[in-house]
Amino acid sequence: MRFEVHTQRREQMVDVTREIREVVERSGVVQGRVLLFCPHTTAAVTVNEAADPEVRTDILAGLAAIVPAVGPWRHAEGNSDAHVKATIVGASVDIPITDGQLGLGTWQGVFLCEFDGPRRRSLTVSVCAG
Repeated sequence: MRFEVHTQRREQMVDVTREIREVVERSGVVQGRVLLFCPHTTAAVTVNEAADPEVRTDILAGLAAIVPAVGPWRHAEGNSDAHVKATIVGASVDIPITDGQLGLGTWQGVFLCEFDGPRRRSLTVSVCAG
């Protein structure tokens, strides 16, 4: 299953937990896992705190400090920092399903990490029983 996320800024973390929960609920899988994959080279997915939005701000600031927009980049499109950030964060997350629910911790959420927006992104979700 694939769904779209429309980002609003160049760098942004969009909470997609609700969408993933809905896919899991519709699947009817009680025990298993859900794999979320981001098929983009300048975006990523991660699991982190969803309770305090300032955590997202801090994550983006931390990545910007590690990988500045202006650097010794050779890629001509001007978005090399986005490629590096997407590589650091990663293209997929694998989350357990227990009793038909996402096995996230109390404060955790699932996020699309945009590093070269605004854009229309897609995420692929695979629910596996087992």
